[in-house]
Amino acid sequence: MFNSVMILAGGKGTRFAEYTDKIPKPMILANGKPLLDHIISIYSKFNINNIVVLAGYKIEKIVEHYESSLNRVSKSENIFENNLNTKITVLDTGLETMTGGRLKLGAEYLNEENFYLTYGDGIANINLEDLTKFFIEENKIATVTAVRPPARFGSLEIENNIVTNFGEKDNTSSGWINGGFFVFKKQILDYLADSEDILETKPLELLAKQKQLSAFKHEGFWQPCDTIRELEILERAIESGLVN
Repeated sequence: MFNSVMILAGGKGTRFAEYTDKIPKPMILANGKPLLDHIISIYSKFNINNIVVLAGYKIEKIVEHYESSLNRVSKSENIFENNLNTKITVLDTGLETMTGGRLKLGAEYLNEENFYLTYGDGIANINLEDLTKFFIEENKIATVTAVRPPARFGSLEIENNIVTNFGEKDNTSSGWINGGFFVFKKQILDYLADSEDILETKPLELLAKQKQLSAFKHEGFWQPCDTIRELEILERAIESGLVN
């Protein structure tokens, strides 16, 4: 296992305006606990204890949360520690900075050659030991966790304008999508130029062309959180013990 994870938490979350006009999306509560803390718990469970939160939009709300719940260990920076010796650095990566630019800024706070990165609004019951083993075996610059898109609608099979099968909501026949939970070698920084870089476009597309991007297939629970309905699905999963 590697020791550090960066969490992308700086976007404006415009698709979830019911909440994000007041708080950043990673601070939305799921069963009384911010999404960000649920994600940190996933990594803490595997003893990954250097957390760098790549904040921007309404960063003060994230800082306020940790000011009230953790021990501040730096007067000059927003660095906090919990009672499990997990260090959480809340880094201001700017309001308009793109995902690649945020990663590049956050990497300055890491000494390791390999590290994790994920989004601040996606929760999974992922086994990080298996992910790390896969990354090491594949020996590529980057690994992305591939997940099935959550089923939103019932499926229809149609022949000659007649429904031949009316399926319940089912994602097993769907393709794979980017589920976050990345692992990177520090070489990823060579693919990032400035704050305008969107990680998911040119950098990852180029890595894919160079066959330097491997995909770890996660068949278990994964849930994004872009709408009230998706938040409700996540909360039910937490209540059922699917995730922390």
